Amino acid sequence: MAPTRLRGLIAAAAITVLSLSACSTGPAGGGTEAAGNNEAGSADAFPVTIEHVYGETVIEEKPERVATVSWVNADVSLALGVVPVGMPLDEYGQNENGSTPWKDAKLEELGAPIGSENAPVQYSELDGIAFDEIAATNPDVILAVYSGITEEDYQTLSEIAPVIAYPEMPFGTAWQDSTRIIGEALGLSEKAEEVVTETETAIEEASAEYPAFEGKTFIWGNLAPQGPEPIGIYASGDNRPRFLTQLGMVEADVVTENLDAAGGSFYFPWAAERANELESDIFVTSVDSEEVATAIAEDPLLSQIPAVENGTLVADTNPTRTLSLSAANPISLIWALDEWLPMLNEAAEAAEQ
Repeated sequence: MAPTRLRGLIAAAAITVLSLSACSTGPAGGGTEAAGNNEAGSADAFPVTIEHVYGETVIEEKPERVATVSWVNADVSLALGVVPVGMPLDEYGQNENGSTPWKDAKLEELGAPIGSENAPVQYSELDGIAFDEIAATNPDVILAVYSGITEEDYQTLSEIAPVIAYPEMPFGTAWQDSTRIIGEALGLSEKAEEVVTETETAIEEASAEYPAFEGKTFIWGNLAPQGPEPIGIYASGDNRPRFLTQLGMVEADVVTENLDAAGGSFYFPWAAERANELESDIFVTSVDSEEVATAIAEDPLLSQIPAVENGTLVADTNPTRTLSLSAANPISLIWALDEWLPMLNEAAEAAEQ
């Protein structure tokens, strides 16, 4: 039986809000035989106490109804075989389901495809955390392990159900840590270790087919010609650089030597006038179109980035492909391998010329 607790007036009021909301999809109750089912979780693992940036959260009993916020958390829950009762719409790189190819495939496998009676409720986060919609799903736990929720958000969500916030840095939780923490919260620690091992093995085996990756230096950043912040760099605490490191590449010295500029964040700006200092074999970025990629090469300052000059800029124009690494998780990473590795290999081989 699912844990019970007082959820305050917010939960009761939310039922009406959800039924009228045009931003949410899925069954209003958020609960079916598939959605929210955590049969595999071990009841003997509870109670558990999980520490995070806002203190610690005690989960007294095995949660049956799981709601999530932000990116990654729903994907990890699905990777562990648990369909959330509620999860955010994907509103960047999304498909017609407000979802992603890897999430749709897993939902199908678990008998809860979007649009079916078993599907999770989906809610928009374009205007912030969807407190009312989350409360209406009547969750036993709310997963925010990969997120940037504020302490105020945390307190409000905690009135609905126990919340597992991120451990240290906003949007900086490694996918392995997200998987292990969520596994612990759901009584699925052994399964979480299996998923981490299987995913890391898949990445290792795939990257072995591309020997040019080994030892190549890289920078992953944003490039915006004529933008207010033309250059931004993702620090080593972000999942994008972590992925390239897993492939055998090495983060460029210019990044590691300037991590203080990140101030504990996953990202820091870089002056366009210093573009020529961004020395690396490969520079990876995401752009809106091929026209933007051309504009980077023609920009008087951005064109001075060594990788741009040398033809080893990887400019991804596919938002779904970008999302697979920016919101890295076990199921997105497996999908990403065939999408990213050939493109990265082309740049890595060009760097050897």
